[in-house]
Amino acid sequence: NELPGFEGASNVMLLPDPATFKILPWAEKTGWLLCQPWFPNGQAVPYDSRRILQSALEKLAAKGWGMKCGLEVEFHIYKLKDAEHGVDADPAQASWPGPAPQVSMIHPGYNLLNELWFDRAEPALRIVKQTAQDLGLPLLSLEIELGPSQVEAVFKVTDAMTAADNMVLFRSAVKQALRRAGYHATFMCRPPFDNIMSSGWHLHQSLYDLPTGQNLFARTSTSDIQEAQAYPAHDARHTLSNMGAHYLAGLMAHAQGMTSLCTTTVNGFGRFKPNALAPQSILWGRDNRGAMLRVVGGAGDAATRIENRLGEPAANPYLYMASQILAGLDGIDKALSAPPATDAPYDAQASRLPLTLGEAIGHLGEDQVLSAGLGPDFVRYYQRIKQSEQSRFNDAEDKVEFQRREYFGRI
Repeated sequence: NELPGFEGASNVMLLPDPATFKILPWAEKTGWLLCQPWFPNGQAVPYDSRRILQSALEKLAAKGWGMKCGLEVEFHIYKLKDAEHGVDADPAQASWPGPAPQVSMIHPGYNLLNELWFDRAEPALRIVKQTAQDLGLPLLSLEIELGPSQVEAVFKVTDAMTAADNMVLFRSAVKQALRRAGYHATFMCRPPFDNIMSSGWHLHQSLYDLPTGQNLFARTSTSDIQEAQAYPAHDARHTLSNMGAHYLAGLMAHAQGMTSLCTTTVNGFGRFKPNALAPQSILWGRDNRGAMLRVVGGAGDAATRIENRLGEPAANPYLYMASQILAGLDGIDKALSAPPATDAPYDAQASRLPLTLGEAIGHLGEDQVLSAGLGPDFVRYYQRIKQSEQSRFNDAEDKVEFQRREYFGRI
């Protein structure tokens, strides 16, 4: 009764979206399509996250606006010690979830952008690059990140739905193509090893005018630039348009509610630590990588945008982006004002982000704007499955092994 339409393990129909068709370069005569679920009676399934993003984008379109997103995705690649006969392939050890693979690093880390480390990682990165290019994904750069065996992929800006679909395809494709070559890619935020660096998914976003394509967050006209200069540097309106400043304030107002949609695993909350180039508090800054929201650009820059650094790479992209739209629109509709920019993103006095997944889903249920936009049925469903995840972690005798099996081996 808690999932209407699914009583008795009933059927659903999956209808493909032909626009998402891709030929998989690593599998002969094999294609890939995104499908969306429908009940046999023709009703839409309210738990479909792609539909939730479509609904949020329709709210924007009703105002004549669209959303553009650029993706910065950090993740880890490891070399499998025994791709064919490893512990995760041993039928005597099969369980749910099964044991994680045994791996070694492709580079030792702590030497950002080092050419020697890149050369060691190049065989794996070549597969990632070729796979992305063969699939038509708009890969902009691929590089060594700071942590051991950590890398980062950056994608050119696209419309929000395309960006979300690309994220789903990229994660799946990278894991499959690398696995065939004896590697293990994981989008787990904090792999279960000592001295690891957390991976984030930084979402660059702006709204644009549908008829003209104009960036609605940017101050580019002469009058806009003059108006921006009248505000102090720590005022959001010094960098963003008035609309962009209200949108920024909306993201801050709903930060606690949206956290579980941006950081979606128990493991991901280990990233919110001070001085780790990850957010800890609900703050924004101008080109500040420690703040939750980083405003990039300035008066006269047509590419001015807001970067949300709250997300982890395992997040559902449709929910991540939908949460931004719902929160930002509320900021615009209510003409909310953001506090001054911070130069101290780890200030202990600032309002903190939720510390656990369980705490975060509680905030989601209390956020009336997000709950209404996502749909009450979906919110109840999401809280239920995420509370189960938190409870299983809490009950685990070996919490590191839980994360190896739950996340490292599977996402």
